[in-house]
Amino acid sequence: MKLIYAAAAILAVGAVGYAFWPSSEPTSQSGPTASNGDTALAEVVLPDTFSENAQVGQLVFDAKCAACHGTNAVGQDGVAPPLVHKIYEPSHHGDESFQRAAAMGVRAHHWPFGDMPPVEGITRGDVTMIIAYIRELQGANGIN
Repeated sequence: MKLIYAAAAILAVGAVGYAFWPSSEPTSQSGPTASNGDTALAEVVLPDTFSENAQVGQLVFDAKCAACHGTNAVGQDGVAPPLVHKIYEPSHHGDESFQRAAAMGVRAHHWPFGDMPPVEGITRGDVTMIIAYIRELQGANGIN
């Protein structure tokens, strides 16, 4: 029952944040853009549908992660890497690596963006939903 209440709360908070989140539609023909208008580092194909967990994850991702990692995890040139990338496939970066990165931050090791700080105000449950969203995006883009 607590999980249902938690999911409902996440959806409510995420929906409010999503309603006010800036659009990430490309503004030029030069390539994809990230949520702040910077050049995206990956082109991401969206799946036809997302599972319920991934839908919740997308709302939380948009509220907590997209400012750096871009809408739909495309990355942002000079800011943060795309998460829809072979480097983040499950066999190389398992789900717990996402949990640890959000909770404790992570030292730069694959990309030249610098260290990632911990994400404030995010729970393991939030990250679990974000992981569902990222994994479904990855799957739609041939990353398994």
